[in-house]
Amino acid sequence: MKPGLPRWAGPLAVKAAVFITVMCCALAALLGVLVHVSVTDRTVNQAREQALSRLDDATQTYEAGDTLLPDAGVDPEGLPAPLRSLAATGQRGTMVSTHRGHPTMWAAGPVAGHRALAVELDYSQQARTITGLDTSILWSSVLAIGVTVLVGVFAVTRVTRRLHATARVARRISTGDLDARVDDLLTKDPSRPQDEVAAVAAALDTMASTLQSKLLSEQRFTADVAHELRTPLTGLHAAAELLPPGRPTELVRDRVAALRTLTEDLLEISRLDTGREKLEVGTEELGALARRVVRASGTDTEVRIVRNARVDTDRRRLERVLGNLVANAHKHGGLPVVLTVDGPVVTVRDHGGGYPRYLVAHGPQRFRTEGGATGHGLGLTIAMGQAEVLGARLVFANAVDGGAVATLILPVDESPGL
Repeated sequence: MKPGLPRWAGPLAVKAAVFITVMCCALAALLGVLVHVSVTDRTVNQAREQALSRLDDATQTYEAGDTLLPDAGVDPEGLPAPLRSLAATGQRGTMVSTHRGHPTMWAAGPVAGHRALAVELDYSQQARTITGLDTSILWSSVLAIGVTVLVGVFAVTRVTRRLHATARVARRISTGDLDARVDDLLTKDPSRPQDEVAAVAAALDTMASTLQSKLLSEQRFTADVAHELRTPLTGLHAAAELLPPGRPTELVRDRVAALRTLTEDLLEISRLDTGREKLEVGTEELGALARRVVRASGTDTEVRIVRNARVDTDRRRLERVLGNLVANAHKHGGLPVVLTVDGPVVTVRDHGGGYPRYLVAHGPQRFRTEGGATGHGLGLTIAMGQAEVLGARLVFANAVDGGAVATLILPVDESPGL
């Protein structure tokens, strides 16, 4: 198993560290090569000039018939073959080689009889100077690369931490926490120059504030409309009860009842939107609760208990969720409708045309209709909202062999079957 990276060490931090390291290595290598070549050329040239100067002295001594110094000779032992061949052609030259285990600078020139007069110069000190220079360049490059990488990683880490903080706030906003804000330090002080991360953080905070204001306005509007409709609807309902019996009266009462139900649903949604609903938790047997919901619905719904369970939940809200799912299955699906309890998982399935594709992909949307359908009203929206209050997960899908399937997964441990 590969060791995990810390949270701040995401792809951006890793890529930045690799980029800084590569650039530092390339720069250090370039500077090292330039310094090495410059110093080596200067050192070799100085040694070459000294060797050629001694060769001039040795040539004058040889032509004068005097005794050569110990470091000079004709065709001496150890003279490199290329230099010997060069002298034989009548040219002068120099070359560095190893002689008697030591670096040696040779200078050779022609003398009578196609022979080579050569002088040798100890090159050990120059060789040690170049080797020491290379070692110094290597260690200074390693130190410079290490310091630069540490400073660069520290700087990038500060940026990535701020980016991760912005991402965490964005995820909180997406889950419904509209009070979440980044509050980046650079955005709080207008006198300080803002970087790109601060600009993103400020834009996210502005977006969250604007979105929160709009949603609160919509929630207030929905709640106000629903409250304002209650009074005239109560009077309308009372007036409808005074009408004489007959078909028109039944139609009026039916529409008034539908409008009252819609108003109550709007009020419930407005309460759910506030996110301040309180749970009244109690222990419930899912099998008995499911049968009770089906009886209250007055529908022909089959109840199957695969594995019963006791759960700690809000009975009223859970009954509301299941009741809405059963009502929706009968209203928009097809018989038979089956409610199944399998531990903490409850499914409601019908055998109709299935859920619309947008609902399966994005969840219920208020009053949305598609393809001339009558729509799903607010029932599934309320079911989804109440499920969130319960901490449950409500999933909508279509069965392979046809029909809609709503699955409610309660956030509790399974209890032994009853």
